[in-house]
Amino acid sequence: MATTMDELLEGLNLDLAAEFQAVITYRLFASLCTGPYRQELRGFFESEIPDELEHAEFLADKIVALGGTPSTEPLPVTITTDNRKMLEIAHQAEADTIKRYEERVKQADDLGLTALKVRLEDLIVDETAHKEEMERRLENWKG
Repeated sequence: MATTMDELLEGLNLDLAAEFQAVITYRLFASLCTGPYRQELRGFFESEIPDELEHAEFLADKIVALGGTPSTEPLPVTITTDNRKMLEIAHQAEADTIKRYEERVKQADDLGLTALKVRLEDLIVDETAHKEEMERRLENWKG
């Protein structure tokens, strides 16, 4: 079944809501982390925010360019004060984002939007790097 522009726009708005969620999550996790690795984790979470904002900017601009209206609501934010759980939540969010972007690549391809497809593939590269960094931090976690 062929993708419609409305389906693509709906998906892009879901992606935008997830990027807003990521910005909020990383900002709060940076403030909430504790313990001996607090400064390192704080810096790590803060360093993720510019990428997520850049993704949100791209998505909002693309939604408008395609005739849609960007979402203003983030997906729900899960909060914890457990450092490991923070990384697990962030890791799962990155994995979910990759799956959504892979679906969006297919939709863009169905609609012949090659430039969007390529840019979404670039976002997959970014999100995969974030996910792999979470995996490395979680590896052999003690505490």
